[in-house]
Amino acid sequence: MQTISFPLFAPHISIPCATARRTVSFRPSATESTSSIAVDNSHAPDSTAFVIRARNRIGLLQVITRVFKVLGLSIDRATVQFDGDFFVKSFFVTDSHGNKIEDSESLERIQRALGEALGAGAGDGTVSAASRGIVVRRPGLVGERGAKAERMFSLMDGFLKNDPLSLQKDILNHVEYTVARSRFSFDDFEAYQALSHSVRDRLIERWHDTHIYFKRTKPKRLYFLSLEFLMGRSLSNSVINLGIQDQYAEALSQLGFEFEVLAEQEGDAALGNGGLARLSACQMDSLATLDYPAWGYGLRYEYGLFRQVIVDGFQHEQPDYWLNFGNPWEIERIHVTYEVKFYGTVEEVDMKGEKHKVWVPGETVEAVAYDNPIPGYGTRNTINLRLWAAKPSNQFDLEAYNTGDYINSVVNRQRAETISNVLYPDDRSHQGKELRLKQQYFFVSASLQDIIRRFKEAHSNFDELPDKVALHLNDTHPSLSIAEIMRILIDEEHLSWNKAWDLVCKVFSFTTHTVVAEGLEKIPVDLLGSLLPRHLQILYEINFNFMEELKKRIGLDYNRSSRMSIVEEGAVKNIRMANLSIVCSHTVNGVSKLHLDTLKMRTFKDFYELWPEKFQFKTNGVTQRRWIVVSNPSLCALISKWLGTEAWVRNADLLTGLRDHVDNIDFHQEWKMVKKVNKMRLAEYIEAMSGVKVSLDAMFDVQVKRIHEYKRQLLNILGIIHRYDCIKNMDKNDRRKVVPRVCIIGGKAAPGYEMAKKIIKLCHAVAEKINNDTDIGDLLKLVFIPDYNVSVAELVIPGADLSQHLSTAGHEASGTGSMKFLMNGCLLLATSDGSTVEIVEEIGLDNLFLFGAKVQEVAELREKGSTLKVPLQFARVLRMVREGYFGYKDYFKSLCDTVEIGNDFYLLGHDFGSYLEAQAAADKAFVDPEKWMKMSILSVAGSGRFSSDRTIQEYAQRTWKIDPCRCPL
Repeated sequence: MQTISFPLFAPHISIPCATARRTVSFRPSATESTSSIAVDNSHAPDSTAFVIRARNRIGLLQVITRVFKVLGLSIDRATVQFDGDFFVKSFFVTDSHGNKIEDSESLERIQRALGEALGAGAGDGTVSAASRGIVVRRPGLVGERGAKAERMFSLMDGFLKNDPLSLQKDILNHVEYTVARSRFSFDDFEAYQALSHSVRDRLIERWHDTHIYFKRTKPKRLYFLSLEFLMGRSLSNSVINLGIQDQYAEALSQLGFEFEVLAEQEGDAALGNGGLARLSACQMDSLATLDYPAWGYGLRYEYGLFRQVIVDGFQHEQPDYWLNFGNPWEIERIHVTYEVKFYGTVEEVDMKGEKHKVWVPGETVEAVAYDNPIPGYGTRNTINLRLWAAKPSNQFDLEAYNTGDYINSVVNRQRAETISNVLYPDDRSHQGKELRLKQQYFFVSASLQDIIRRFKEAHSNFDELPDKVALHLNDTHPSLSIAEIMRILIDEEHLSWNKAWDLVCKVFSFTTHTVVAEGLEKIPVDLLGSLLPRHLQILYEINFNFMEELKKRIGLDYNRSSRMSIVEEGAVKNIRMANLSIVCSHTVNGVSKLHLDTLKMRTFKDFYELWPEKFQFKTNGVTQRRWIVVSNPSLCALISKWLGTEAWVRNADLLTGLRDHVDNIDFHQEWKMVKKVNKMRLAEYIEAMSGVKVSLDAMFDVQVKRIHEYKRQLLNILGIIHRYDCIKNMDKNDRRKVVPRVCIIGGKAAPGYEMAKKIIKLCHAVAEKINNDTDIGDLLKLVFIPDYNVSVAELVIPGADLSQHLSTAGHEASGTGSMKFLMNGCLLLATSDGSTVEIVEEIGLDNLFLFGAKVQEVAELREKGSTLKVPLQFARVLRMVREGYFGYKDYFKSLCDTVEIGNDFYLLGHDFGSYLEAQAAADKAFVDPEKWMKMSILSVAGSGRFSSDRTIQEYAQRTWKIDPCRCPL
């Protein structure tokens, strides 16, 4: 017998401690029945001994040390004793604080991981958990075929390495073999492409292991259906979530590139319009990080949200060719395709003595899957976002070929691909409405076929559907899923109506992002009957059954029944998609406490009184990984330093620990420096983009969001005009007391939204006057940031001092923009709307600037109409615009008319006085740097509640009833 001692090293993490002593036997094969793993906490005073007895084989020591490494344990020393074909290895292990591991749960977890690793590779045909993340059975093959399979698995048995040298080799291989450039001559963009593919390789490893593990363990899965995902850039977020940002930075530096420069080469995936779409992206990040078994489904738009170009102050829209240079993050699944049908007729056929409906379509297209891996942070779990692209059906091409009609073949191809071409087609025309409906059905049909196919692979009947599948409707856009799954279950799977309806009502949940009833989606019956004739029949039957049930519950209250009906009668007959979603879903979710109150008391009052148990709220959240770690790395490092841990990246509630340092002068200085660096970055961007040079000493006052009358960018501009007018009329001594401001506005107006476009033009007209007025100088600047998107937000938000959220109370369902600014230490100037009410609960009224009418006051104020009095300051600035002080007198007339007394629906005039008071309070706080700093720190400290991790946990526990399913290390 021989004993060998040697030092070993591994990264550290903290594991809780308690006492334990146990032995676990495992049986990796019939020839190794005496193997065991023992824990001995009495052998050494400062470490825990894991004593492993097993049959000796090549590479086993590597397997064991890798298990300890991936568990984050430190091996202080080890001894090995050989005894014939067996060995006894003792590993003396500590946690990150150098302490013993005495907690029984932790010890059991470590023993279990060691047992899996040692069992794998012992001749039983498994791949090591420590080497490829999960245990996967190899095919039981014999002979030459078996030898080939063994060879294949041995070649794949191991993860890609993440040391700088290995990363460099991978990047250069992708330069030559993927990008097809010489490794001795390639530019920044080609380096970005190669870098992205090397990162994607690592995502795919985890992605495969995660989904194989899901398939093996068969958990209940969530399917998140959303027509919009505003993902932005993926590179930085991916390497941070993978935990290899530093390694990549070092590898690239040695090759002569900077990671940050290459990251700037990536374009935005702008597959969404605004808050709802970015929320979807945040929720996918949280689902992966929290280990929930989930899939996202959406559309792969050929053109994303339009590019906004400003010419002479006017918005012009250009196509967003985001796929022009390829998308390295997606994997095309050409073998994952489904037929999607349109038009045609419904026939009744006799099958085994029963009448069945058969839809005979008039047009068929193919849905092709594109998969986008979504990595979690601090976990191996990597989930999938599957986007569908429309392609022509082979049937069309064959028919055209047979008839010699080549031109018709081309036309059919173009018509099919149009379905997934454009995000938000202009639906003011019949053709636009039809295309929008086609998009919605194409998306839900392909997604549900995929979901049902996956369910049927593991189950012989549909009884378990509610126990294994949760379908979530992100707003009403995917609501046709209800009619589609009913059609599949009845027409294709031949379930009875009652059975199908019972299943469907147990699997759907619904989140509405709409506040006012006028904004709820409706589909004209004529259009639906033409495009989807079978679905219209199903919707009519759903509504008939619902109306019959309603009579039993409320009697013959025709007015209420009419309001609640899924079918809206009138000059134009419509299907109310929100009513359909509420009737079918087991849970209806609001996105803030205030929003839920609005739904219950106003928007869906009739439904709430019928089914109060259905209604819940989960306040929206944003992911701190994207909005602090990625977008504000200097603040991220500062937070981790003063909290003494990076655990807040997964548990945002730990940010409250910053309150312990709110009076620390050293902390203040570092905080101030972080903000200054971020303001410098933003100032450089502003100068490069607009030519306007701004002072870093000024308050950076920001309002960035979609341009809309209810979001009241016009109130902001009128406030800026008032400030300009006041400065203009001051003497020099008074001007010295003015707090300098850089006012930054950004956002896009919908192509057909004329008033929003006029607001953008007014902003530029006012900026032209102010920025060129030598009397004003650096006291006031106004800048409009064009083509505002996620990447620009990552620059603007960290550099902002003050952020404005001005929606008329009761019109913003939640508002996630305020949460992003809050996380970055920006102070808020806001109305009591959406999530602001809950932000106040977390950080207190003293740490933000609140103004304006409350929700309960708005209706009464509107009723007063022309009798409302407005401040003289408001009348003056409005007159300046109306009389042409900023030019374009005739063009701005209709804009001024919308806020005149008696016509001021969004109450700009009423709130103007309160708004100016809040602005004055912000000025007063800004000139007291210590006070401002404390308010900024307390904003971040109170932002943990607004993490999307918390939102997703609430959904998982209260709505979806799903459990974490963590892929083994």
